[in-house]
Amino acid sequence: MTDEFSVESVYAELLGRAPENKMEPRLAPLFRAMEILGEPNKAFPIIHITGTNGKTSTARMIEAGLRAHGLSTGRYTSPHLSKVTERISIDGSPVPDDTFVRIWDEIRPYLEIVDKELVAEGQPRLTYFECLTILGFAVFADQPVNVAVMEVGLGGITDATNVGDGQVAVVTPISLDHTDLLGDTTEDIAYEKAGIIKPGGFLVSAAQPVDAAQVLLEKAKEVQVPFRFEGVEFGVASRTVAVGGQVVTIQGLAGRYEDLLLPLHGAHQAENAAVAVAALEAFLGGGEKELDAEILQEAFASVTSPGRLEVVRTAPTIIVDAAHNPEGIRVSAEAIHEAFTLTKLVVVVGVLKEKDAEEILRQLKESLGDLAAEYCFTQSNSPRAVPAEDLEELALDLGFGEDNVHVAAQLDDALEWAVERAESNDDLSGGVLVTGSITLVAEARILLGKTEV
Repeated sequence: MTDEFSVESVYAELLGRAPENKMEPRLAPLFRAMEILGEPNKAFPIIHITGTNGKTSTARMIEAGLRAHGLSTGRYTSPHLSKVTERISIDGSPVPDDTFVRIWDEIRPYLEIVDKELVAEGQPRLTYFECLTILGFAVFADQPVNVAVMEVGLGGITDATNVGDGQVAVVTPISLDHTDLLGDTTEDIAYEKAGIIKPGGFLVSAAQPVDAAQVLLEKAKEVQVPFRFEGVEFGVASRTVAVGGQVVTIQGLAGRYEDLLLPLHGAHQAENAAVAVAALEAFLGGGEKELDAEILQEAFASVTSPGRLEVVRTAPTIIVDAAHNPEGIRVSAEAIHEAFTLTKLVVVVGVLKEKDAEEILRQLKESLGDLAAEYCFTQSNSPRAVPAEDLEELALDLGFGEDNVHVAAQLDDALEWAVERAESNDDLSGGVLVTGSITLVAEARILLGKTEV
């Protein structure tokens, strides 16, 4: 029986493995699983996406473009917001529950073989993320899809998704994040992410710090693949704010696409759109064939990116944003200043322990400035959440001011307090921003009745 409980029981089984933030730097067990399963990683072409910020939004834009061109698609992204099936999407929608459960039941015995071999070698058995990635490949092969858009979980070289060879390797903006695992400089991080650039592929990269760009360039030359960088061969030609998003003109690799309606906020989303256009040109025509402008317009007009500067309620305006590193906070703050006519913002913040909470708070204070009238520090239900009181202490040390800081350990209490404070604005132009962690945004969306993705 494949009902909601069945999906949840599979999810519980997955959660019983090493958790998502304990990714193993290895690929051999993944290749072993692929071998046993008949190499589903080779059953379809792949557009492979890495980077620090913007991966999921870019993946959704690429997917929309592929679907508008009549291709059936698989999309593998992480983490999920409300349900694990979101991570494995078919033609723009989460994989059906019965398919998710059926494929898991089919591959489970083979994963147990790999588990036993790992344990015999003194290694941890397959992790949560490794199993989900294998499941994603198996689902896409079962459909079968014409093309899969796959987002790395962490880094690139030894990320579980790297058992697939991308026909196009896409690198979104690189900044400092996961420094304990990937390195302390953008150069070091770029080295990890360059691992998805493979012979026979095509590199499409967002604009990067100079040291990161050099690493990507050298890797592309080493494996002899074409490379195209935003700001050099393609980019955003113009953009204007519009109701519900923006209108952008993009200079692609092979064509210029005028006045595309993009229903997402911020310069960063326009740049993600430019990267998506270049990736589509690279995949569909080797970077030499212009896309049909009407098809691209249709594709972009349909794009959504849940949890990314998403308005989940009005009166007062409540915005949820999954920015969870300093650079993500900076670009989101810029977009809020640009796209929203708010005179006061009450900010609800929660951060996970592996993130740089101090820099996140410093960036919030600097980027939002006087717009952020008050802050409420809270925490998600994740065991990795920084206690709300610790965030408050950090904020006070950073000069937030005692009168502007509130603590509510429970998110529902934090939201209630923030809404009351936003509604106290005399001209009714106050709003609430929930940010700092994807887990916090996921829980906020559910509490506020937003479950669609």
